[in-house]
Amino acid sequence: MTEFKNRVFGCAVVKAVNANYNADFSGQPRTLPSGTVYATDKAFKYTVKNYIKDVYDKEKVFYFKSLNDKLNPLSLDETYKKYFKAYPTENDKIKQEVAKNLLSCIDIRLFGATFAGETNISVHGPVQVNHGVNVWKENNIYSEQITSPFANKANDPDAEKGMTTIGRQAKLEEGHYLHHFSINPQNLCDITKMAGDGCQSLSDEDINKLKEAMRRGATWYDSASKAGCENEMLVWVQLKDDSKIVLPNFTNLIDLKDEKEEGKCIYDFSKLKEVLKGVEGEIASVEVFFNKQTCKLLNPPEVTKQNDL
Repeated sequence: MTEFKNRVFGCAVVKAVNANYNADFSGQPRTLPSGTVYATDKAFKYTVKNYIKDVYDKEKVFYFKSLNDKLNPLSLDETYKKYFKAYPTENDKIKQEVAKNLLSCIDIRLFGATFAGETNISVHGPVQVNHGVNVWKENNIYSEQITSPFANKANDPDAEKGMTTIGRQAKLEEGHYLHHFSINPQNLCDITKMAGDGCQSLSDEDINKLKEAMRRGATWYDSASKAGCENEMLVWVQLKDDSKIVLPNFTNLIDLKDEKEEGKCIYDFSKLKEVLKGVEGEIASVEVFFNKQTCKLLNPPEVTKQNDL
């Protein structure tokens, strides 16, 4: 496989309508002190890993919950042994062998890992994803009561006899979560050198699967709360392999207009276009994948390749 060496900057947008893309432990959509709704990087990475696990079943996805025969979650060491049978017996080589095994898992090659099992290893992941911030003008959260078909639990068996359980769920009326991300394959250099021959590094094939999952993972994953969540856009700015430039956070470079046109969201790329001026020689490609049924692009850079999701 060909090693991927280019750095990348970009963003992914997840649209949520009457949905709860990333709830806190109280079941509410997460909010900043300002009231702006946001989602953690873990929420987006979960959709990516889940997509790769389902679609590319030959790939090992290590950091994903799996159960034993009693339907209890596996521990870290149990998960390692599930994939790799046993830890190396030679103490002087345990770190090298464990690192080599871990880097055979695509999620660790992409996102890195902090492994604290029978040995401790830290892998600095090439793909770094920021929290997703709702860039839509409103942050309207509502809640509704729901019931289950089962009796209400109570210490007194006669209390509220005949009543079913009443619960509550919260959702966001509409949100467009923009996650900035960057990719730097050099982050894996030290660990792959330490692990020695046969250790996998980030490949073109890994990147193609990542791009596909970033475009489709949220739409692919479906649950009661995430029904109504779907991928809306992926912006991918790939630098030439010898480029040293650093681009700003895309959260501040792409604006979502307050008003829609014909029911479609309008994403304005004017700021990104201005940033890329003068550094065209450093750019290998600019790609935008977007849902053409729900959004339009305004002022994209001239070199942009526009594709449907």
